[in-house]
Amino acid sequence: MDKEQGGKPEGAPERAHHAGSGAPSGADASTPQRFSAARKVAAVTRLLRGEPLEVVARELNVTVARLSEWRERALAAAASAMKERERDERDEEIARLKAKVGEITMANELLEEKIAALEGKRPLARRRPRR
Repeated sequence: MDKEQGGKPEGAPERAHHAGSGAPSGADASTPQRFSAARKVAAVTRLLRGEPLEVVARELNVTVARLSEWRERALAAAASAMKERERDERDEEIARLKAKVGEITMANELLEEKIAALEGKRPLARRRPRR
């Protein structure tokens, strides 16, 4: 089959079922295509499973540089996630106690302000005894 009959040229590589979909025919190739986070993760997953970078880039119609950037960002995020310490029951107790200390500190500051206002900015004076 040849191009005029609607087939692919002889010796042309197989095209993925989703290749070429997305942008309508005649769309400006310089217009950047937006990819959802899920599609980026799927592309990076394909790379991590061993598919060649150039093949995935061609099928998704993105540059090799952009695909490499997605892979590097995904690996950096994974490394960051692995560095985080797992939370345990002590963490919740520490957070609860810190909040309680904050409440008590605020109450003390308010009481000190109230005492200062009642004393008229002077310490409690000794009163004369009543007779």
